[in-house]
Amino acid sequence: MRTKAEFDNYASDYEGMLRDPMRDGFVENREFYHRRKWLLILNFLRNHKIDISKMEWLDVGCGKCELLGYGRAHFGRVVGCDPSREMVRNAGKIEVRLQDAPAVLPFPDGSFDFATAVCVYHHVEELDRLPLTQEVQRVLRPNGTFCMIEHNPFNPVTRFIVSRSPIDVDAHLLTAHTAQRYSRAAGLRTMGTEYFLYLPEKLYDKAPRFEGLLGKLPLGGQYAMFARK
Repeated sequence: MRTKAEFDNYASDYEGMLRDPMRDGFVENREFYHRRKWLLILNFLRNHKIDISKMEWLDVGCGKCELLGYGRAHFGRVVGCDPSREMVRNAGKIEVRLQDAPAVLPFPDGSFDFATAVCVYHHVEELDRLPLTQEVQRVLRPNGTFCMIEHNPFNPVTRFIVSRSPIDVDAHLLTAHTAQRYSRAAGLRTMGTEYFLYLPEKLYDKAPRFEGLLGKLPLGGQYAMFARK
């Protein structure tokens, strides 16, 4: 995983460092990327008839807690953890704990019903990816759900944007198949994968169901892999 110091240095201008003409041209408001992920997660849980009103959600590598901010009113409790103290400084009223080691989560066994890791694994060293997934499995309760969201290496635009991002200089993208393999090796049962970010913000807001029809095609800008304990 990239060092704490690196992300501490990025924190003051993190959004600025993510700026890219192609990435920004896809949206009118950069909040769309967080909103789109939240809608995907919410739809998946609803489609599986999972009642989230009393569930406890952990976001691993939560950064500035933008995603947790969308889910806060829907879950019983939301919690984040991140290796960078500076990144979580603006978490507001959301509970956040520092993660001292890349493959160790600072929570007891069976603490959460739902866990996410959003664009985290491509910053995690290969040797730490399975141990991190095993930690996610450990902190989940029985029947708890894990969602890993990652950049899709089969999308050429995604690869191009990542290749010139200073934040992703050492990133190693992983396929959905690899994400599933880590989950199964950690003792989780895969539930499905959905590809998304096919449509720019304007078109998605007009026809969100159309993008849903494309969710099984491995060409979207990102994917979400779901697994259950």
